Amino acid sequence: MDRPSFTIGIEEEYMTVDPVTRELRSHIDAEMIEKGKLQLRERVKPEMHQCVVEVGTEICRNIAEAREEITNIRRSMVGLAKANGLRLAAAATHPFSDWRKQGIYPDERYATLVEDMQLVARANLIFGLYVHVGIEDRETAIHIMNAARYFLPHILALSSNSPFWLGDQTGLKSYRCKVFDKFPRTNIPDYFPSYGEYESFVNLLIKTGCIDNAKKIWWDLRPHPHFATIEFRICDLPMRLDETIALAALIQATVVMLWKLHSANQGFRLYRRLLIMENKWRAVRYGIDGKLIDFGKRVEVPFRDLMEEYFQMVLPVADELGSRAEIEYLRKILDEGTGADRQLRVFKETGDLKAVVDYIISETEAGVA
Repeated sequence: MDRPSFTIGIEEEYMTVDPVTRELRSHIDAEMIEKGKLQLRERVKPEMHQCVVEVGTEICRNIAEAREEITNIRRSMVGLAKANGLRLAAAATHPFSDWRKQGIYPDERYATLVEDMQLVARANLIFGLYVHVGIEDRETAIHIMNAARYFLPHILALSSNSPFWLGDQTGLKSYRCKVFDKFPRTNIPDYFPSYGEYESFVNLLIKTGCIDNAKKIWWDLRPHPHFATIEFRICDLPMRLDETIALAALIQATVVMLWKLHSANQGFRLYRRLLIMENKWRAVRYGIDGKLIDFGKRVEVPFRDLMEEYFQMVLPVADELGSRAEIEYLRKILDEGTGADRQLRVFKETGDLKAVVDYIISETEAGVA
């Protein structure tokens, strides 16, 4: 069996914020996308709402290349925002801005989406982190994807960074997930016995007018329709650059670990989507402070204990990939809290959501300047 490339691609969605009001503010008047493309070419593009900027790395051979790419991109976008009277902020929801006040980017694709989805699309003002891992053989990709679904709640919990919505403390660590699952074709994907069965499913949806292309399948993990990758879409956008890199390293190492099992005909136990959804809810609600279910043992286990087991599985692979230090950074998240935990801490100390936005901005710029 040929070894996949296991290349990495990272996409982040940033918010543009007014430095005075701390509200979301459109970047269109500042022409940030156009200016960004002059510096970064196709690494920058608009998203549906006018206060969202999406960036993406080139194909990176390893985590060191990915770090260099995303650092340069963030640095450029932070500088562009400041030069145009805005600030760049990385979190999965804005603490208090109202989506109803935000304009839609003037593009036919987004107009079609809003026409199709109506309020569900307009309210979808959320910010994610997407990580691609290169697997050239599609049959291999679908088997790795089947196994990797089990780890999605763990990865989500570590990334959780959206505890507020419309000025309310939601009680959830990843409210972004609950906003997004109003869309069709979201959440944990089902199990597919082969790539052919996945293709048949996609073709049926296209034939019956449900979708016009496979990009409108928005699962938490999917075979990318155009790239030879599997795309992890589960993560909230973290505040810190180091968190993004740590999550990307964990995802890459997880994929390589599962491929090693698959190539040795050992495989990883496959669990029902419904069971994994139970763990996803726990990750959404409690982040790293809750318990997930160990389905093999049929018991609840504190998240931090499960992460120790997870580390033991992936760290030998991380040593091969040269990403142990990046994955070990996740221990800092377990000690200091996720973005959601830290946002809540600032709010508890100050009682001021504007102070939370200021904190998000400072964390977004940390390690980038």
